[in-house]
Order: sequence, then structure tokens, then C-alpha cells
Amino acid sequence: MSGKLYICPTPIGNLEDMTYRTIRILNEVDLIAAEDTRHSIKLLNHFEISKPLTSYHEHNKDSKGGYLINKLLEGENIALISDAGMPGISDPGEDIIKQAIEHNIDIEVLPGATASITALVGSGLETAKFAFEGFLDRDKKVRRNQLEELKEERRTIIFYESPHRLKDTLKDMLKVLGNRRIAVNREITKKYQEIIREDIETVINIFNEKEVKGEFVLIVEGFKGEKTVQNSYEDLTEREYVITLMENGMDKKDAIKTVCKDRKLKRMLFNKQVTRFIKCII
Repeated sequence: MSGKLYICPTPIGNLEDMTYRTIRILNEVDLIAAEDTRHSIKLLNHFEISKPLTSYHEHNKDSKGGYLINKLLEGENIALISDAGMPGISDPGEDIIKQAIEHNIDIEVLPGATASITALVGSGLETAKFAFEGFLDRDKKVRRNQLEELKEERRTIIFYESPHRLKDTLKDMLKVLGNRRIAVNREITKKYQEIIREDIETVINIFNEKEVKGEFVLIVEGFKGEKTVQNSYEDLTEREYVITLMENGMDKKDAIKTVCKDRKLKRMLFNKQVTRFIKCII
């Protein structure tokens, strides 16, 4: 009979947030898989938990995942913990959970601390509907494209960010999303916890005057304006686009002008190509 995989949340900053149930499970399992064993051993020692510990993180998940699955299939019970918060959220725990499901291994998720929901509730922004995005990409171009896709997202948006990328991310948000409300949460539940509830531009000015330290959760207000009306021409070729406009009552000259402007084409060359094409189908 297979063992069980326990997903055990750990405190995100305050050790008093460790649950009785998590402590009990960690004391009962055969093995604990931790994101960083050096960090986790301090937590386990604090609660006087003495169990075999193995590493499971982003850089060894492909090899260690198979090892853990085999242990579970042999009947061992394993607890998965991350450095802080709920495993499986923006960490490699997601992969071992999928593998366990594929092998019909029982999984039990224990409730507990998670930075995203804690930050959302204290943000003062809408909590009924929200979208969790985690970390944006490190690459500036990719990051801005990701924000472009979220530009008209009406739900409150949750991001994680590191201290050395915070300023660049805030500047990109201002450029792409506009100056909307934001709650910047720093060092949640820790001694120097801080929440700044302002607009994005004001927050940028604040952090231009102070050193950026700690881990951040950004809660961003959803889009409040009128959404851009998407036309049905995006999947058409330029020639098909012209024909469709003409079928909808536009004359050839205006149709070509519209397509060239929309697709940023050289009108003279495109005009000749489309004219030949139209003659062929008439």
C-alpha cells in the first residue's frame, strides 16, 4: 500500500503561526522533503522535530521527484515543506504533487500560512475576485508583455517580488497599467512588517528615497476603465482583411488605407498586390 504525501505550510515570518496539526504530522511522517534543508532544520529544531530530512528544490526536482515517488509507493509517508508558506505556490512543490496524482498516491493538504491571501485581506482593495500572478519575469521585455496581458484585468492582482527588482517592476506597472491603487506588503508577519497603501507613482517616489529590503507582495487594483473593443480581423491575412471590409460596405481605397494603417504596411506596394488579388476573384 502506498504512503501519503502531506503538504505542510510553514510560517512566513512568525513562528507562532505554525499550526498544531503541522507539528503533529511532521513528527509522524517517515521523511520530510524541504526546499532548503539548512533553513528548515532551524524550524524543525525549534519545534523539537527529529525526522530524516532531504532536499527537494527547483534545481533537483527532476531527479529527486522520482526518488520521493518511489519512497511513497514503497509505503512511506512524506511531508513536503517550503522555506515559508504553502508548498506548491510559486515553488517546485507543484511538480511533486502532479507526480503523486499520476501515481494515484494520496495527498493531504494542511491549511496554514500563505503570503498572498494575508496580503490581499489587508490591502483594502477588492477581495471578492482576484488573480494570482506570482513572480513576473526577470527580463524587462517579457515582464512588460506579461503586464500588457493584464492591462484590462478587472480583478485585483497579486504579485510576488524580490527587493532587487521591485523598483523596475513598479516602473513597468506604472507605464503599462497606469497609476492605479496598490498595497505594497513587505516582510509579512515579521518584526519589521510594513504595508504601504498608495498609488503606484507615490510608491515609486517612496522607494526612491529609501533602501529596498525584504520580500514583497504587491496587491494591485483591477482595471476600472472601458475595455478595448476587439475586432474580428486579427486572424485574417491582409488580403482577407481588405475583402471583409469591402463586403461590409467600405470602398476599395478606404479598405486598403485602413488595413495599411492597422498592419503598418507600405500602401503603394500593398495596393498593387491586393488589386491583382481582387481582380482574380471577381
